[in-house]
Amino acid sequence: MMGESELLEEENELIPVAMQIILHAGDGRTKAQEAIKYAKERDFAAARQALKEAKENIVLAHRSQTKVIQNEAAGKSYQSCLLFTHAQDHLMTITSEVNMTRDLIDLFEIVIENK
Repeated sequence: MMGESELLEEENELIPVAMQIILHAGDGRTKAQEAIKYAKERDFAAARQALKEAKENIVLAHRSQTKVIQNEAAGKSYQSCLLFTHAQDHLMTITSEVNMTRDLIDLFEIVIENK
């Protein structure tokens, strides 16, 4: 038999949103890592394409988060959810990784051009 706290957690509206954020951000990280691999191989067109796809995934994750924030600003209340907090942290970390990936690709290109 399920306890009351388990039942409440199962019904939390933020869980599916958190999973969307985690999945999209994770896909963004995968694409950023792919971009680095291409840059190391000196395929900068493929690196930039993978980076573009990474950013698109970050945008999708951010949109999911933004809907919740806008709803709260409009007066909707949500039950606290540790998974949602984790998802937001996950998104912020991976957003930084994608931004650093952009800078690394730029540096790879500069170094290779100056050899």
